[in-house]
Amino acid sequence: MLLDLSEEHKEHLAFLPQVDSAVVAEFGRIAVEFLRRGSNPKIYEGAARKLSVSSDTIQHGVEGLTYLLTESSKLMISELDFQDSVFVLGFSEELNRLLLQLYLDNRKEIRTILNELAPRLPSYHSLEWRLDVQLASRSLRQQIKPAVTIKLHLDQNGDHSTHFLQTDPATLLHLVQQLEQALEEMKTNHCRRVVRSIK
Repeated sequence: MLLDLSEEHKEHLAFLPQVDSAVVAEFGRIAVEFLRRGSNPKIYEGAARKLSVSSDTIQHGVEGLTYLLTESSKLMISELDFQDSVFVLGFSEELNRLLLQLYLDNRKEIRTILNELAPRLPSYHSLEWRLDVQLASRSLRQQIKPAVTIKLHLDQNGDHSTHFLQTDPATLLHLVQQLEQALEEMKTNHCRRVVRSIK
């Protein structure tokens, strides 16, 4: 699987051939640090003074490199696919090897950082339900009004939460059909490929 880099990302990465390989390696370190702690304008300004360029150019270069490394790590692309993705940028062989080495050295750490940044969603713990049917009221003697009450228990980071839901059987049946349809769709080849690339 090859990376599809936009023209904007190619422009941001176009600064890399103009600097020394040690500077590119330092940009790689800054890119990983950027993922871990966020942007630090002081680092960009210091590097800009040393290289006699604007801090925006440095920031764009680091952000372009960050995007290249994170997308490659997210998709877990192979060495060959990474080289082919970088080859279209027209860099020298030495710079391509350096970028590949940066990717190989940092991909596990980047995946760990991205996993920590991912939102923790609640997970299912248990479910209780009850069917209530109102057969009559003072004003209507022959009325059938069913309602399903659901008590949903969820876990999130060790905390338990309880949610109460109430619906009529027709809506519940529609919900069940939609969930079954989603489960069937997860069995398609396209969904399996998407899930594989997310992991």
